[in-house]
Amino acid sequence: MLFNFHTHCRYCDGKGEPEDFIKEAVNQKFKSFGFSSHAPLNIENNFSIREAAIPDYIADIHYLKEKYKYISIHAGLECDYVPNLSEPFDYFKEKYQIEYVIGGVHLVKYDGQLWFIDGPKYETYDDGLTKIFSNNIRLAVKTYFYQLFKMIENEQFEIIAHFDKIKMHNRNRYFSEEEQWYKNYIYQAVELIKERGLIVEINTRGIYKKRCDSFYPSEWILKLLKKENIPITISSDAHQPEEISLGFDLAIKCVKELNFKELYLFAEGKFVSQPF
Repeated sequence: MLFNFHTHCRYCDGKGEPEDFIKEAVNQKFKSFGFSSHAPLNIENNFSIREAAIPDYIADIHYLKEKYKYISIHAGLECDYVPNLSEPFDYFKEKYQIEYVIGGVHLVKYDGQLWFIDGPKYETYDDGLTKIFSNNIRLAVKTYFYQLFKMIENEQFEIIAHFDKIKMHNRNRYFSEEEQWYKNYIYQAVELIKERGLIVEINTRGIYKKRCDSFYPSEWILKLLKKENIPITISSDAHQPEEISLGFDLAIKCVKELNFKELYLFAEGKFVSQPF
């Protein structure tokens, strides 16, 4: 039973036509597959879909739905939350035929400046930490989590993306996940996620790209999610067809060991539990 709802094709910063991803999904015997291009932002960038291209994106996905009837195919977006720069997530659902939204923070806004915490280069993370936060890691991490909390409280979406991604380029250099001040932000995030009934993705991209030694979120956080009965799904955050199930074997092994009994997939207009 394979499915993945966090993927990026050539409409944003991914590589490959949507059909290339579906052909690979069919080859791997996927049950369901969702596209989640990065939603437009009101700043110049090289990773999000242009709003003018969304109708073509949706049309391509609907074409694939008709052509490949033996796999369930869905149109989503991954929406960034950046105060005063991102559109309300509902805007895209209401204006376009968007079936689900993944919410995440990649750009941390502080004092009018943006700190990019993602991407392949840790130097970008370090440079922003120095120039924007004067190397005050506690302030930087606090700003990240407060932005995340506002997204959870104010926006409408189904899945929260890699919510501890702030750790990726940290690489245990500036802070440890064992520090209580950091854990307190995680506890608050988990509490808000539970209150809003969000699904948490177990994102494998950090592992297979060798940018992180653990999933997003870390295994100790997954234990908290299990304790709180928070629903989960597994995604690879694929940016090219050959990545659609990378790391899934490790993720499935992990959730079984933690005694999760179900994963969530999109079916008939909503996310539903699937025992495994």
